Amino acid sequence: MHSFKPKKGSVHQDQTSAISPARRSAFEILRSVEQDSAYSSVLLAGLGEEMRTEDRALCHELVLGVLRRQLWLDCVIEHFANRKPEGFDLAVKLALRLGLYQLRFLSRIPQSAAVNESVRLVRAAGISSAAGLVNAVLRGATREPEYDPAAVVDGDEKTAIETSHPQWLIQRWANAFGFEHAVAFAHANNEPAPVAFRYTPKALAVEEQPERIIKELEASGALLTSSQIVPNAWRVTGAAGTVRQLARDGLIYLQDEASQLVAHLLGAQSNERILDVCAAPGSKTTHIAMLAPQATIVAGDLHEHRLRTLKELAMRQGVADIQFVVYDATQPLPFAEESFDRVLVDAPCSGTGTLRRNPEIRWRLSPADIEELSRKQTRILENAATVVKPGGHLVYSTCSVELEENEVVVEKFLTEHLDFDTAILDVPPEMLTETGAVRTWPHREGTDGFFIKAFEREQ
Repeated sequence: MHSFKPKKGSVHQDQTSAISPARRSAFEILRSVEQDSAYSSVLLAGLGEEMRTEDRALCHELVLGVLRRQLWLDCVIEHFANRKPEGFDLAVKLALRLGLYQLRFLSRIPQSAAVNESVRLVRAAGISSAAGLVNAVLRGATREPEYDPAAVVDGDEKTAIETSHPQWLIQRWANAFGFEHAVAFAHANNEPAPVAFRYTPKALAVEEQPERIIKELEASGALLTSSQIVPNAWRVTGAAGTVRQLARDGLIYLQDEASQLVAHLLGAQSNERILDVCAAPGSKTTHIAMLAPQATIVAGDLHEHRLRTLKELAMRQGVADIQFVVYDATQPLPFAEESFDRVLVDAPCSGTGTLRRNPEIRWRLSPADIEELSRKQTRILENAATVVKPGGHLVYSTCSVELEENEVVVEKFLTEHLDFDTAILDVPPEMLTETGAVRTWPHREGTDGFFIKAFEREQ
């Protein structure tokens, strides 16, 4: 993996050796997330292997913690600064968030370290004039450790601040699923997501390999739990270095359990033709290939470079014979009609079911984005349906919880395609909606929030 490289105008190690690698890297990643619209998960994955395990863990905690608690932190900063953080330079705002997060959520960090290193961050970023402000705000927070901005408001605003979500999202979820469900979901979005993995074809090619993998993880101190919702999947706690190495070696693949469930419910058979319409980055494509190794699998995507990445992923996992096709799925697909036995549409979506892993999404979304995605998903599903054989299956999935991206899309599809019926899915009853779709939730199954609906075309 590549090492994370600071950009011009950011904090550099040669400017001050007093700042810990974890805080310096967290500052850089948070800056890039806000300034460049980068994704924290990608930047965290790119941390150099030379970083010590404890520094890597603290960097992850700081980045994800600050992003998950951003609104709450900003409200506290506003209280002690008597100014809205929006008016601060980005470096000042980030240094304050990092310092305050450590003061309020990381009891093992000495208060002096949290305050002093935040001051050093703004100085190293070339804004020494703000050092006094950062010091004063954080010192004020240490003197009033019980101050909670959510305690002085109520209703949706209270929940929004308490859980650090935009208020419009809280209102949307409360209207769709009920207030208690919305609150539980929002709180769950601020908890770390469990690490889950599946074996790869490379691992399964050697009979004893899965057992060796389990023994190696346990010997490294890992706690393993078999998935309760998907076959042959594991949750793993601890032994992060061993987990990363096994993943780099292509023996395991890290994938949320709900995401794994999609390929299982597609039900691909070895003698069938399978199309993954929106295949990149390849988690589900390679899983389908593992479950049905003799199937003819076609993976399509809009961007050629994303398909190259998918091809590299497939090779690392020991998956062969996937066909790759570049196309725009919002336009008619470049295949003969009724030419595939099973078609998967894992549609591009808002990703609101993955806020534990990608907390910055909540600050970037707007209602207009969700409406536009719904229209795009409808077009893609419409085009995908044309290539499903009579008697064939079509599966639609998203990692969004929004009704507009899920129920609205599939209800419109069924209304306009009378030759398709809802297919029965073999999952626990509590995971099924009234219309026969699967929904998973962070606060219920402990997985990402997924929606899965299957259709069968009449003979």
